[in-house]
Amino acid sequence: MPYAESFAALADPTRRQVFEMLAAKPMPVGALAECLPVSRPAVSQHLKVLTDAGLVAAQPEGARRIYSVRREGLAELRAWIDRYWDDVLAGFHQDVMNQTGEDH
Repeated sequence: MPYAESFAALADPTRRQVFEMLAAKPMPVGALAECLPVSRPAVSQHLKVLTDAGLVAAQPEGARRIYSVRREGLAELRAWIDRYWDDVLAGFHQDVMNQTGEDH
């Protein structure tokens, strides 16, 4: 269940913050660490969890690695959520029809 790993990875508030920063723009570990109240090694550990969950990827650039959001990882999460979206919309539609007295 790839989506389960993604949800688990994003459950941590610091990892969510790292993920959101990377969604704004790709960054190296050092730049991420400068913006967070955790050490550079801690940021690296968070990036490993996000990478293992398929949400983040790294590209080598000289002696450093630039991290960015992996769009395919987000697609897996969205596919899982979308499975339930039709049911939610149908339920909402039915509630509206019940309140207005219409029968559709």
